[in-house]
Amino acid sequence: MADDKRTLRARMRALRDEFAMTIGGVIEPPPALLARFGPGVTVSSYIPVGSEADPTAIAWTAREAGCRIVLPHVTSRESPVRFFAWEPEHALVDGPLGLRQPDDSGVECDPDIVLTPLLAFDAAMNRLGQGAGHYDRVFERLPDAWRIGIAWSVQQVEALATDSWDMPLHGVVTEAAAYGEAAA
Repeated sequence: MADDKRTLRARMRALRDEFAMTIGGVIEPPPALLARFGPGVTVSSYIPVGSEADPTAIAWTAREAGCRIVLPHVTSRESPVRFFAWEPEHALVDGPLGLRQPDDSGVECDPDIVLTPLLAFDAAMNRLGQGAGHYDRVFERLPDAWRIGIAWSVQQVEALATDSWDMPLHGVVTEAAAYGEAAA
């Protein structure tokens, strides 16, 4: 199965790269996500790496609704993800794996809504990540957080093989549609 996932990751990265370069688009928050935004809600976003789908429009909308925005911070492939409050005027630093992230001197907060990058997703809301397990560990640590994948529409596949530690997303938002609970 590891070889199958490795092959699928390579194929989906190439597909995502091609789509983002030629079509792309803006990923807007659907009504089901908007309904969850408000003061006191913490939303984790991320700075896209390469051709990852960009959650910026969703994060700005959440911020305008009074949400606190946090960004992930990692120190290594094996380290747990920590989330730090972020404002647009705060500088970002280079992290491992090509990440742009806040430094670790700010306020650390666990999110209520986790906007999650991915390589592929299916109708059952399973996701294929980069393979380091960072978000799998976040989902395990924060089982009550609303898990929302951010993707390009071409990243949907018929079905994904899952492992025992995989937790499905609550929904996925693309430039073309919302799926799962995000579409409700």
